[in-house]
Amino acid sequence: MPREPQSGAVKLVGAGPGAADLLTLRALRAVEGAQALLYDALISEEVLALAPAGCLKIQTGKRAGRASMRQETINRLMLRLARRGLNVVRLKGGDPSVFGRVGEEVAFLAGHGIATEVVPGVTAACAAAAQFNFPLTHRGQARRAVFTTARLEAGTLQADWSAAADPQATLAIYMGGGAAEELGARLVAAGRAASTPALAVENAGSPWARLTRGTVGDLGRLVEGAKGGPVLLVVGEVAALASDGAVGEALDQALSA
Repeated sequence: MPREPQSGAVKLVGAGPGAADLLTLRALRAVEGAQALLYDALISEEVLALAPAGCLKIQTGKRAGRASMRQETINRLMLRLARRGLNVVRLKGGDPSVFGRVGEEVAFLAGHGIATEVVPGVTAACAAAAQFNFPLTHRGQARRAVFTTARLEAGTLQADWSAAADPQATLAIYMGGGAAEELGARLVAAGRAASTPALAVENAGSPWARLTRGTVGDLGRLVEGAKGGPVLLVVGEVAALASDGAVGEALDQALSA
């Protein structure tokens, strides 16, 4: 009788903010050895090109605010491919453990006897800080960094922003572009000064990243020029140390030349 194929494994890999040279060596090796690659919508073509020619590539389309493959469907797809004996790579933007649903996926696969490995990646807040020359923590200005999301339900923010009132906390808000104006109002209501420096970083870590500077009081204005890329909002005194938006402007000029 033919033997059942031995189950493969699933690696949940952080692709970082988009540039291939920001992949870790472990992430690079995982992608290069993948037999099946399930990748999020924001993964760059540069990174996808690192997969073997015969690799099965499936775009899962996970992107906030847009139609995407259901999480349950992604889970079942990973399971089915692993049961075929394939080396499966679930490729996520940024770091899998930062708003990447890695806990749900690991629990699902473990419950079905599939071995998993999580490979970390550079998350957007760290990429933005490095790219635009500001620290997330800084002696005398920021004693902690808080990573959060702007979760909307029925058009209303569903989070308690009182913890963000600490003047020595740097607040990195993922997926906050669509709620920036309300976020500013919530932060002021929670006790954060309207004059607190703030940034909007679109496409953090990529060559076409765009930085807009302002304050909590005009947080909504900071996202007005966004061109559809993922927006990270940064609130805190360290935001005043950031460079200007010359990176994005220089790229625009080069592309229009």
